[in-house]
Amino acid sequence: MNLQWYPGHMTKAIRMMQENIKLIDIIIELTDARIPASGRNPDIDELGKNKYRLIILNKADLADPSVTNMWKSFYEKEGSLVIELNSRTGGEAGKVKDLVQNACAEKTERDKKRGIVGRPIRAMVAGIPNVGKSTLINKLAGRASAKTGNKPGVTKGKQWISLGKNMQLLDTPGILWPKFEDETTGLHLALIGSMNDDNLDITELCGELIKLLDEYYPGIIKEKYNIDDELIDKYRGLEGATYLSSVLSAVADTRKLIKQGAEPDMDRAAALILDDFRNGRMGRISLERPKS
Repeated sequence: MNLQWYPGHMTKAIRMMQENIKLIDIIIELTDARIPASGRNPDIDELGKNKYRLIILNKADLADPSVTNMWKSFYEKEGSLVIELNSRTGGEAGKVKDLVQNACAEKTERDKKRGIVGRPIRAMVAGIPNVGKSTLINKLAGRASAKTGNKPGVTKGKQWISLGKNMQLLDTPGILWPKFEDETTGLHLALIGSMNDDNLDITELCGELIKLLDEYYPGIIKEKYNIDDELIDKYRGLEGATYLSSVLSAVADTRKLIKQGAEPDMDRAAALILDDFRNGRMGRISLERPKS
């Protein structure tokens, strides 16, 4: 399965961010709370070497809260400012503004001593595709200032948004990086929807999700789709069947996803499972834990 996706507009986006970084006081980096490590672009680390940094564990309402707390502690020990957030409800949006102002307080005070008064804090909002940057900005601004969508690639150019007189936000396109260091990173990004599904084998991708769920949340597939070992074994006995294909067949069976000829539609079952995971209908799930 090809787990690389780096369309041309991402190269332009990196160049644009490099050109604008000198105007920026702080980088607000969003990562998906379900994959806090895989969801952080190393190019942003390089870009923001000498800038204040706020890490937002976004979509925290979809992630396992106990694991999210582990990640918060992990990044705080590294010296980062961290907050968990559900940008769709915006309940914690006010805290983001406060954290940005507090992080930049020293610089604001230095500006005052130099006679620079009233200059707004300029923040760059950055992250991987489909992580919720534009949704967060709209919550912070209290209006629809940035384009949003539930698939990667909606924002393709820069957008400056003013939050009153004291803060300006630069919305940037979601960017991946040209080559992932390991396959796990690409897999996790594909699972949460940060790549274009049209370029992926959804059934194979779902098989990888089932493996992760069996490792971290054993029994969750059986409970969610009302399947048991007996039904799985029924399909496991067919010629050429594997454990993963048998699980998909069992899910298709219970959900009445049947092809012509009464054959379970594994592709539709895979799409269903993946969609349920991405939208939180399977429960609050995290796909990776911090290394001790």
